[in-house]
Amino acid sequence: MVRFLKGLVLLPVAILVILLAVANREAVRLSFDPFSPDLPVFSLTLPLYAILFGAVAVGILVGGVFTWLGQGRTRRVARHRGREVRRLEGETERLRAYAPEREAAVQRPGPARTALPAPR
Repeated sequence: MVRFLKGLVLLPVAILVILLAVANREAVRLSFDPFSPDLPVFSLTLPLYAILFGAVAVGILVGGVFTWLGQGRTRRVARHRGREVRRLEGETERLRAYAPEREAAVQRPGPARTALPAPR
């Protein structure tokens, strides 16, 4: 069901992207030199769709990096809590191995009592 819904959403998006690329095949000049607009030193001549797709890719990359940096505190807390859980699990196992109730249950013959005695 999820695959169907994903396909239902991504198919129209893919069609729009293909139509955008086909409609904008004309080469345009992308200039990185703001001081000489007539003869720029740093410029590229690319199809418009390549510039648009590149801008989207750079935006996704920059957004991902900033999101990753913003979640640093959450990851640090999760690592700390994971270490604490492992430490406590080890301590629990160590205490279970040396529990006096366990030794008393092993030495006591017969069934173990699980309830309090009846009131008199």
